[in-house]
Amino acid sequence: IHEPCYLMGIIAGNMTKAKKIGMVGGYAIGEVNRLFHAFMNGARSVKPDIQFKVTFIGSWYDPPKAKEAAFAQIEAGVDIMYAERAGVVDACREKGILAFGNVNDMNKEENGTGVVVTSALWHMESAINNAISLTKAGNFKAEEYHHWTMMAKGGASLAPYYEFEDKIPSSVKSQVASLASDITAGKFTVEIIDSEPKSTF
Repeated sequence: IHEPCYLMGIIAGNMTKAKKIGMVGGYAIGEVNRLFHAFMNGARSVKPDIQFKVTFIGSWYDPPKAKEAAFAQIEAGVDIMYAERAGVVDACREKGILAFGNVNDMNKEENGTGVVVTSALWHMESAINNAISLTKAGNFKAEEYHHWTMMAKGGASLAPYYEFEDKIPSSVKSQVASLASDITAGKFTVEIIDSEPKSTF
């Protein structure tokens, strides 16, 4: 889902006033790192001087720890957050700042109304349907399913903007929609960077 993460970064880059964005993740592994880098590069495409705070909590599910990490980043001056883990949206709600969600629709599933602008969604259905079709045909074999997480295969997308529909400038929404079409058509490639992202301030 690194492709919609890049698109979220463009929106975040346009919405941050402090030019400081925070990101809280589980572990610094490739599958997470590439999402953070894509988000960061999307934001930098709008404002190259944006700064980032990056924290990994060493757990896939520890909302109190993620919330604590988010509070620390907000204290440091970030005004937008990428909520890779549960707990971050709660901190953003309490502190009155905006967030961007990960994997599921955090506006609806993390009580993110008025907080989560949009989320990078992972759609497993396309990969599962492919596996089922191959199995039914007697042709199933082990394969790399990475490409099934791409927008072109229907494996990823942006969640609706909901109540933020009128708060995001129309020019930004148009840019994101156009780039999403280019990504799906193979005209624009979001780079995959698996190295650990670091804080820049």
